[in-house]
Amino acid sequence: MKRKKNAGHKDMPKGSSVKKAVRANLSGKIGQPAGTLFHTGRQKTERPVITVFGYDETGFFYRELESLHECAQYKERFKVLWINIDGLHEVRVIEETGKLFGIHPLTLEDILHTVQRPKIEEFDSYLFLVLRALELDTDSGAVAEEQMSMVIGSNYLITFQEKPGDMFDATRERIRNEGTAVRKRGADYLAYSLIDAVVDHYFTVLEHFENRIEQLDANLPETVGYDMFQNMYLLKKELILLRKSVWPLREIINSLSREQYSTIDSTSTHPFFRDLYDNIILIIESVETYRDIVIGMHDTWLAIVNNRMNEIMKVLTIIATVFMPLSFLAAVYGMNFRYMPELEWHWGYFSVLGVMAVIFVGMMRYFHTKRWF
Repeated sequence: MKRKKNAGHKDMPKGSSVKKAVRANLSGKIGQPAGTLFHTGRQKTERPVITVFGYDETGFFYRELESLHECAQYKERFKVLWINIDGLHEVRVIEETGKLFGIHPLTLEDILHTVQRPKIEEFDSYLFLVLRALELDTDSGAVAEEQMSMVIGSNYLITFQEKPGDMFDATRERIRNEGTAVRKRGADYLAYSLIDAVVDHYFTVLEHFENRIEQLDANLPETVGYDMFQNMYLLKKELILLRKSVWPLREIINSLSREQYSTIDSTSTHPFFRDLYDNIILIIESVETYRDIVIGMHDTWLAIVNNRMNEIMKVLTIIATVFMPLSFLAAVYGMNFRYMPELEWHWGYFSVLGVMAVIFVGMMRYFHTKRWF
């Protein structure tokens, strides 16, 4: 029996190639019964990497495993057992994990469905979480995302990631150090530490967005080209990505901080999740503020572009208007009629030029009086 709490709206936006790959994978699931294990998404690593941490107050154990069968000997040896699996494309590995720890097939299906929306589900013997982890590429400035799944048991935590390399090195270092809080507490506190690391990286992404917004705002009055529009569009798109990752997480953390779960110690761990909830609210407010700023910058940019276009059109209109009567006079005297009174007049040409000059000066004075330029 399980209690399901979905938090979120829509799946994360992907690039076109990723969307096509996911749709192609999902088409293979049509007609399959619920709980059928099928990997969707891209393969991001050559082979799955399985690592295990076992620890208590007196010591810790760390090892990289060749297969899940080796985990059986560590299940009851430590106060907390943390198993991390990087790479989800080999269904066999995920299936073996489910058999070893009694994980429901529907949970395994959600783990393999890598465009799953963030959510929380409670089963009889464990708690299942799905998060979206965001990481900033310092070289390109792009924001990369991946799905992160957690299975929280009474004395174990299993994390599933799409590729090696994460933001949990600080947590691993605290496990190695004797006397730290994570060594004294259970698997629920370890889960909090990992979620807190994910949220901390949201702040890193927010700081990156703030710097980009300040730079765009400084260049806004001088830059009206397509590059400015493209930069604002990409920034707005990435803010939407962050918003879709954080909003569902608010409901998840709120649930963890208030509701009673069999694998969460409400007395000792709830305060940490409540503190984490405050950080989530701060991130959400920042995202909404940045989003409003970008929308305002876009409107300002459009106003600047339209104003400059109006200035150009005003100049061109004045030039065209001035030459209209001059063109009329030139057209009249350019007609090839033989009998025109002024054709034989000695001062005719100079008189016409004078009339044109008077018309030009008069119109310019009139435009200036009307403050048209």
